[in-house]
Amino acid sequence: MHRHEAFEVFGEGRAGPWLVTCDHATNRVPDWLGGSLGIAAADMERHIAYDVGARGLAIALGEALDSPVICSDFSRLVIDPNRGEDDPTLVMKIYDGTIIPANRHVGPVEVEHRLARLYRPYHDALAGLAPGRTLLAIHSFTPCLQGRAPRPWHVGVLYSHLDERLSQAVIARLAAQADLCVGDNEPYSGHLPGDSIDRHAIIPGRHHTLVEVRNDLIGDAAAQQEWALRLAPVLRDSLAEVAGGPAA
Repeated sequence: MHRHEAFEVFGEGRAGPWLVTCDHATNRVPDWLGGSLGIAAADMERHIAYDVGARGLAIALGEALDSPVICSDFSRLVIDPNRGEDDPTLVMKIYDGTIIPANRHVGPVEVEHRLARLYRPYHDALAGLAPGRTLLAIHSFTPCLQGRAPRPWHVGVLYSHLDERLSQAVIARLAAQADLCVGDNEPYSGHLPGDSIDRHAIIPGRHHTLVEVRNDLIGDAAAQQEWALRLAPVLRDSLAEVAGGPAA
């Protein structure tokens, strides 16, 4: 394992065709930010701070697919690596009803500091691992946002209209499993200019897909392993269909 304050890399030397990424892997707030953003500990355990269960799922998928994995190691509330540098939601001030005190008055100097220490090193490392590989972005979603209807999907596959090939193949295979409710670009659209997939897959022309699993289904290591073993053959067969093997 290769560790940096901004990221962790697992299985860098693996020979499989994928690069598994987890943009929202942890809820860690660096010590140089005081180790806290001023919100309650219970809020830091919610989906607003990180993608619950996604890190374990990504690591298990990397093992199942014999492919490297890169995980961020900072909370999305510190700075969101799945946003472009000019995105207004790069540093969130309120999220799903929770005000983030440490971000309320954040200015450009502090944003630049977080970009330089965390965001850019993560993306530089991701870019260094990506050549010759297909990107598999792993996320999770909460079963219900505050004041909203429950989300029925067990798993969602997100994509941009600019390249749907691999994602549509994955959706078809998942939808054929009778016990799954599969989101087709749900619980939200997968097209966000400047996000990780746009930057590292769409623009350079790599095959890719983004898989979101409902976080109550991957709450422990056993469930994460079960989902990894369920998703791995779907992903392998889908890539073989669209690329005939590893994509560029």
